[in-house]
Formats: sequence, C-alpha cells, structure tokens
Amino acid sequence: MSKDTNTPNHVGIVLDGNRRWAKEQGLPTFEGHRAGAEAIEPVLQAAYDEGVEYITLFVFSTENWSRTQDEVGYLMKLFLGYFKKESKRLMDEGIRVKFAGRRDDRVDPKIISAIEELEKDSADNTNGTVVFCFNYGGRAEIVDAVKQLADSGVSPSDVDEDMLSDNMYHPDVPPIDLMIRTSGEQRISGFSLWRSAYAEFLFVDKYWPDFTADDMTAALKEYSMRSRRFGGN
Repeated sequence: MSKDTNTPNHVGIVLDGNRRWAKEQGLPTFEGHRAGAEAIEPVLQAAYDEGVEYITLFVFSTENWSRTQDEVGYLMKLFLGYFKKESKRLMDEGIRVKFAGRRDDRVDPKIISAIEELEKDSADNTNGTVVFCFNYGGRAEIVDAVKQLADSGVSPSDVDEDMLSDNMYHPDVPPIDLMIRTSGEQRISGFSLWRSAYAEFLFVDKYWPDFTADDMTAALKEYSMRSRRFGGN
C-alpha cells in the first residue's frame, strides 16, 4: 500500500498489561506474557500495510530485572523462542530487525547470539523495520550516548543535539511520530526518551494481549486527524 502523508513514519509501542490480562482471565502470569508475544505479529502487519516504515516495541526494560526470578526466567525463554521462531517469518516478509538496549552480562549469551544473527541476516531487508527494545532504558540510552562522545574525545563545548543523536542506539532510526501505550496507564516509563520528544501520544485502555490489528488501524486514523506543530503555532 502506498504511504499516506498522514501516516506516521515511525510508531513506538509500550506493550503493557500482560500480567493484568492474565489475572483477569484467571490464568498464571506466564500465560499473559505468552499471549502478549502472540499479539505482536498481526499488529505489526497492520501497521506495515498502512505504510508505517518503522515500529519500535518496548518488550523488556532495564528495570524489569527486579521482577521475580521465575518470571524473568520465563521471559528470557519466551524471548529466545520468539526470536528464533519469528526469524523465518520476518525474513520471508522482508522485515529488517534491530535490537536496542544493553547487551550486558545479565542477558543470556544465547539470546545475544540470536539477536546478533537476526540483525545480520535481516540487515538488507527493505519492507519495514522493527526495533525490539530489550534490556532497554531511555535514560540508559542517553547515558551510553554521552559516554561514547566522551570516549571519542569530543570537547564538551562542541557537543550539540546532532552529535547526541548520532550516538544513540541505531542512529539511522528516525524520531517516533506516534507512541502508543496499552493498558490504560498514562506514562512512558522511560521509553525512547530522545526519539519521542515530539511524538503524538495515544493511551489505550486495552491490555496488550487484546490489542488487535483493527486497534492499530484505529490508532493510525486517530494520528491522521491530529495537527503536529513541533512548537510552532
């Protein structure tokens, strides 16, 4: 489908509400995370079909490590299985995959290996880009950018916004135009602080496992009716 001028180029989504969804269904917490993983593909496809080129998903934050050992362990197994399972589909559909976040020693080497393999294999795909924010924090991203600038020997007096942008994770990924958070919570929890500076925000009452392709289409329609002024009149 050709891209409409009122379609956002980049959509960011905070996938929230998996645990509450499971509780209301009378299911274990783990089932909420599993259902949340299954909800991703149709939503991505709906966005790409409408002309969105970049989608960033907040799937695991640097703060999420504080959850119970059982829950974190399940999430790590779920992520590894998802990345392996979805790699073929994403490749077949020509989707480029990127991962934003710290690849430190808290992350299972098997997950890091799967991440790097998927990034490498999909690097030349051109039918859309999905960025998974994994072990990610918006403040951490800015701190890491500043550290890179300091390590490069740049004088503090020479630092400007363009330099910081060039040192963020994946500087080729453009600013977010539309940010969606599910579950009714009206906060961004540190998600993509730099790129969301002028994003339009949409807070949806549905939990993430209930968010559908039709909901994505409705969100894009809502975006198309807004007037973006970027600080102007």
